[in-house]
Amino acid sequence: MDEDVGRNGARVSGDRIGVIGLGIMGRPMARHLLDAGFPLTVHSRSPGPVDELVGAGASRAASPAEVAAASDVIVTMLPDTPDVELVLFGDAGVASSAAAGSLVVDMSTIDPIPTRAFADRLAAQGVGMLDAPVSGGERGAIDATLSIMVGGAPEAVERAAPLFAAMGSKVVHVGPSGAGQIAKACNQLVVAATIEAVAEALVLAERAGVDAAKVREALLGGFAGSKILELHGQRMLDRAFEPGFRARLHRKDARIVLESAREVGAPVPAFEAVARQLDELVASGGGELDHSALFTLLEGG
Repeated sequence: MDEDVGRNGARVSGDRIGVIGLGIMGRPMARHLLDAGFPLTVHSRSPGPVDELVGAGASRAASPAEVAAASDVIVTMLPDTPDVELVLFGDAGVASSAAAGSLVVDMSTIDPIPTRAFADRLAAQGVGMLDAPVSGGERGAIDATLSIMVGGAPEAVERAAPLFAAMGSKVVHVGPSGAGQIAKACNQLVVAATIEAVAEALVLAERAGVDAAKVREALLGGFAGSKILELHGQRMLDRAFEPGFRARLHRKDARIVLESAREVGAPVPAFEAVARQLDELVASGGGELDHSALFTLLEGG
């Protein structure tokens, strides 16, 4: 496709872009695409984010099919595997109107095996697909510093590169279809286990009568330092659990981790314990809190 200069001066492809799903993550990601100069069509269940983006220059679509009809590349950012399947293949779904040669870029976090099946179904009608889940949370989406893990054909990754550059700071082509979702499962394993470890450490400090804030400060200077200790550790100290990433969504991701591990025979004993903690947090009414609210289970224990 021809290239044009975007509003921020970056070179962007001439592909028309559609975005379906304008939640906590999808909304700022779509805004970055608009600011980069891509012709953008948007659709979401909630009208507010659609109105905001239309006001900034995007076009409105009444259905996923309308997005696909108006777009060369369709980006989806949705909560779970059934949501992606419905948007792609349901009534008035993307597949009903996507033209041969178009590309679907699913940036949701979903199951790897259905991802491969979705890619095969789309390929049968000449439509490409990448699985490109992200890490970095709401802050990363707002700051366009997401890490993007991509599965799919190299030529499709090359085509999507200008989009990824507008939304993230690190892009890794992990392998063929489904590989991006496996990488994201690995990411969610490490993130949840680290949140739990940070929570346990801060509770241990408090129970021992030591200033947990000072302990966090000390740990940040050594091998225990991490973005999770920095950001989520501060959330725990402040007892501030407004969602950057909702616990119920991480519980969904935990299911994907455990099922993927079972399928390939990979042992994940430490993560199994963390998954039970996520189950307990959601069951106790904390599903809409940030996943760092795992701390509250230990604090009250």
